[in-house]
Amino acid sequence: MLASRTLWAVSAALTVGCLPTAFAAGRQTDPAFRLKAQPEQIEWWQDARFGMFVCWGPVSLTGLEIGWSRGKAWPDQKQGGSGPTPVEVYDNLYKKWKPERFDPRQWVQLAKDAGCRYMILLVKHHDGYCLYDTRLTDYKSTSPEAAWRRDVMKDIADACHEAGVKLFIYYSQPDWHHPDYRTPNHGRYVQYLHGQVRELLSNYGRIDGLWLDGLGGTAQDWDAENLFKMARSIQPWLVINNRCGLPGDFDTPEQRLGGFRVDRPWESCVTLGTQWSWKPDDRIKSLKECIDLLVTCACRGGNLALNTNPMPDGRIEPRQADRYREIGKWLKQHGESIYGTRGGPFRSAGWGGTTCRGNTVYVHVLQWREGTLKLPSINGKIVASSLLTGGTLAVRQTDQAIEIAVPKEHQGPLDMVVVLKLDEPAADVKAK
Repeated sequence: MLASRTLWAVSAALTVGCLPTAFAAGRQTDPAFRLKAQPEQIEWWQDARFGMFVCWGPVSLTGLEIGWSRGKAWPDQKQGGSGPTPVEVYDNLYKKWKPERFDPRQWVQLAKDAGCRYMILLVKHHDGYCLYDTRLTDYKSTSPEAAWRRDVMKDIADACHEAGVKLFIYYSQPDWHHPDYRTPNHGRYVQYLHGQVRELLSNYGRIDGLWLDGLGGTAQDWDAENLFKMARSIQPWLVINNRCGLPGDFDTPEQRLGGFRVDRPWESCVTLGTQWSWKPDDRIKSLKECIDLLVTCACRGGNLALNTNPMPDGRIEPRQADRYREIGKWLKQHGESIYGTRGGPFRSAGWGGTTCRGNTVYVHVLQWREGTLKLPSINGKIVASSLLTGGTLAVRQTDQAIEIAVPKEHQGPLDMVVVLKLDEPAADVKAK
């Protein structure tokens, strides 16, 4: 154990020694910096707007929810799954899980085809099973007892780096499999947690985000300040979420849309199906539902991380893959109204919402109503207007309102985007 820790320290030191000069000469030694991402890191992530979340593991053999379908390990366990799969069954699924059709490049290519600019890969959920070659436990995908031995993290990291897709790591602090978790020896578990995060950030090349999931635990539960500082001493450009007892860099509303907010970055994490792991014959969201989610997040100032759950054999289910490709096809036509934009200047309403960039406002009409669309009046002047994908429209600006009329034949079935060019930056425009 001590020898392993020495190796991690050497690895981290070598990694830090290779950092760009701008980081090594100042920022990385600033404690405040290590607890918060720099504006340029947040900016690329907000510009990206759309990511693919991937949750996978031996639990896919059961078709039940990851982690939560595991039964309790002992009757008085305060935290843990309470599902129908007995612990002795759940914890041994990896001994018969053989996803021999797993192809990391196909996963990453699908993310690119969908228009996703980053991927969030689950490497450990609350059940404690690790999809990477950790030295700290044999409960992992490279275990001698595993029926299928692959370092999934390495495979996906290599594929993301080759394809230019930024990679986030999902790591659960709770671990219902670890014998020290939430016991009098919890401090020893925290050392394990920090050691695993160090491994993940030291051994797989550049990682752009850390997506933690602490189930409401406090910063003290995970020694969060030291965890953040250690993580950014290895990869100083990390963007880290808010689930470690600290504010982090962005909020994470789950299975729901965030509200309009431009003063604090956020990302809605939403499943394409109905749970966070593969389910046979699951209901998946329609293309219209997916576009509504993506557009509404962008209009309200947030990102969308849309989750897919690969099948037991390693493939992403064909109908889920088809849905992602349909989203990508839509983004090829409408992407300029999503990528690199910010929410506003008008707040979202029942008909849709707006995004903006520079002097341009994109009016996203998700539900066209009879007559004309009326927006509040603004202090800026509209100097040009058009439909993003072509067609005719009429825009009338008065001191009382902005009125938009579009013939029925030019109203898109998913999202009709009206482009308004202003005589000043859209971020400076105020509704009257």
